[in-house]
Amino acid sequence: MTTKRSTPAVSRRSVLKSGTALAGTLAMPAILGRAASALAADTKVVKVAPEVDLKILDPIWTTATITQTHGWAIYDTLFAIDHEYKVHPQMVETYEATEDGLTHNFKLRDGLAFHDGSPVTAKDCVASIKRWGARFSEGQLMMSRAASLEPVDEKSFTLKLKEPFGPVADALGNGTQACFIMREKEASTDPFTQIKETIGSGPLMFVKEEWRPGAKVVYAKNPHYKPRSEPASGYAGGKVVHVDRVEWTVIPDQGTQASALATGELDYLTNPTADIVPQLKSTPNVQIGLLDPLGWQLHVRMNSLAKPFDNAKTRQGLQMLVESRQQDYLSATGFIGDLGKVCLDPFICGSPNETAVGTERFKTYDPAKIKALFQAGGYKGEPLVLMDPTDQPHLHLVAQVLNGHMKELGLNVDLQSMDWSTLVSRRAIKTPPPQDKGGWHIFPTAWPSATMMDPLNNPPLDSSCDGKNWFGWPCDEEMQKLRLAYLAAKKAEDRKKAIEAIQLHFFEEAPYAYAGQYFPPVAYRKDRLKGVIGMSSPVYWNMEKFAG
Repeated sequence: MTTKRSTPAVSRRSVLKSGTALAGTLAMPAILGRAASALAADTKVVKVAPEVDLKILDPIWTTATITQTHGWAIYDTLFAIDHEYKVHPQMVETYEATEDGLTHNFKLRDGLAFHDGSPVTAKDCVASIKRWGARFSEGQLMMSRAASLEPVDEKSFTLKLKEPFGPVADALGNGTQACFIMREKEASTDPFTQIKETIGSGPLMFVKEEWRPGAKVVYAKNPHYKPRSEPASGYAGGKVVHVDRVEWTVIPDQGTQASALATGELDYLTNPTADIVPQLKSTPNVQIGLLDPLGWQLHVRMNSLAKPFDNAKTRQGLQMLVESRQQDYLSATGFIGDLGKVCLDPFICGSPNETAVGTERFKTYDPAKIKALFQAGGYKGEPLVLMDPTDQPHLHLVAQVLNGHMKELGLNVDLQSMDWSTLVSRRAIKTPPPQDKGGWHIFPTAWPSATMMDPLNNPPLDSSCDGKNWFGWPCDEEMQKLRLAYLAAKKAEDRKKAIEAIQLHFFEEAPYAYAGQYFPPVAYRKDRLKGVIGMSSPVYWNMEKFAG
């Protein structure tokens, strides 16, 4: 039996209430004060409201976007992608691979130095690659083929492979699982332990003494950074910093953020909520922009170690529930029109890997089939812990809508509210509920589409059975074989067959669900800022502030 999709029981405005409406906040008292307003007008200081608070400083320990943004500010990379997803050298001066693809030689640019004044050496790069390669899927695939990775001299190092791995530069230049280069001291830290120092060699320096978690983050221009000569694009090119300081003011209420931008107390919002965008568009001197043309994918992750989601049938049931009602999530979050679209393809609509194979199952909402899958997976009515990040508006709404959908089916949902930083820490807990009160079954997140479209890059697709894959820890040896077949495919038709095989198997194992494709904007004062660029994360080079 099939059922028409219903209007979502949870609306964006009912959850966020009037506090997020710009019209209701423009008359609010200034929250930053006159001194801060004067500082916003200073052409050497950029005032930013980030989307969430920064609590975790190690961009290898977590994939949280706010920490990756922090990483792009203070660290440099060997390679990086431009706005068209093409990879370019950054710290590397020369790179060459032998014809058999087994030996890769790297030489660093002159003048690279860490913020403490010490030179960047090949030892730093080798240690950083090894730590990155232990955490991220494409790095793991590359390093599993490594025979050796060793320094040659102070500025050169060599990667020798046991078997070819074509996309070495692409892996090292990954935009969302970046191989940030750290000092050997920090890079030698166990990859599953957070580093304690934040000394990079990038264009900005983290001002640790001014860091106030929950309130303020400050970055200062690195006066000794030597940018490349190429134009800046995406994460690549010349990282020329035109300002002295970038100051993040943590403002949880989105409406207050928008008010501060409209009144000139802020220069830049990194992720304005969808329902505020139309009003911001009509606000004088405010520009709405898009950093990443492929956008993002709303994501729902299940814990494959926790009953009943240790059974693929239960995961299929949740995946079917989410996919067949994507429009509800997009409508609730406000990602409609040019801000989002229903996309049943897990490997992203508009990407080279787009294919509709196997998606027919999601075109109709069938509650009876979904209930049968939960029953077949061994679900017996036990509470299902759904983590709800209340300070991430669109993810909060995904959790709220999913909670409503699951309850409609008679599922026993334990919705637990927390901030995003708590969720990011808690999702690392493997012990499932109820044995561990901090355990979990489901959480919402989002991924850049550029990461999700590639089965080698895609961290939640990594189903290696060593328990070191991304949170949720699915174990699926067949998926790993299919990913390797995709890597080995040389011709376009072979890659197409490989991606179709991966997609069909993905729907059988259902390691995660996805709730639509969306295009988050940024908003900034066009009477003060120009040269605003970035990709999945904003960056603060190339940006110029002028007197408005």
